[in-house]
Amino acid sequence: MLPGVADALTARIAARAGFEALYATGAGIANVLLGMPDMGLTTMTETLDQVARICDAIELPVLADIDTGFGNAINARRTVRAFERAGVAGIQVEDQVFPKRCGHFAGKEIVPLAEMLGKLQAVLDARVDPAMVVVARTDAIAVDGFEAAVGRAVAFAEAGADVIFVEAPTTRQMLADLPARVPAPLLVNMVEGGRTPLLPAAELGAMGYRIVLFANTALRVAAAAVRDALAELRATGDAGRLQDRMIGWDERQELVGLPEIEALGLRYRGT
Repeated sequence: MLPGVADALTARIAARAGFEALYATGAGIANVLLGMPDMGLTTMTETLDQVARICDAIELPVLADIDTGFGNAINARRTVRAFERAGVAGIQVEDQVFPKRCGHFAGKEIVPLAEMLGKLQAVLDARVDPAMVVVARTDAIAVDGFEAAVGRAVAFAEAGADVIFVEAPTTRQMLADLPARVPAPLLVNMVEGGRTPLLPAAELGAMGYRIVLFANTALRVAAAAVRDALAELRATGDAGRLQDRMIGWDERQELVGLPEIEALGLRYRGT
């Protein structure tokens, strides 16, 4: 299970919850960093800087969403090199037309298969460490149908992608069929309120999926909590009423590493 994180603080919280790896969500970064929708509006460097902060904050492997690679095959090659230097353990690249749209939005378009295979080859060639995981995503279900998506998924696997991600299956039967038809480890994305049936990780694992994303669960829970708390604060003017819904003062400082920073200050103070 990979929880999506959009900033370093959420990454620290997820690490302490016991997850073994994290997903740097492109949609979440657009929402948190820009306050804008997942419509390809973030630049490569804006996303890269945020992902680098996430990687620096934790010791866990991070799978980074690089959308379409931010352009053509050459752009994707540069993107992979930059994200690998930032410390990611894997990247996810997709076959949408640039600029992309959220996988659960209407109006998606995809590039020709030959173009995506060229981009995927550029991505595979660009990585320095062969252990860096390459996830190839197709959004073809919404554009050309399920069979076309299966065809693309198989082609991506044959081209050398480590993991395949077929975005937005719309039925339980589609979810059940994919692991038997795609000869590679599969990733599935659980989007609350999206186009895909929402199933627990154990059931998806029994179907044959190897990775389950909960890409924006944390962000949406946090946003609801902030919305409700600020509405109450505006109505009452009394922050004391909200204390039982906050992390404590000491927990907050420990979470962001204040004891370690203070220890380093003492170490480097000199005599």
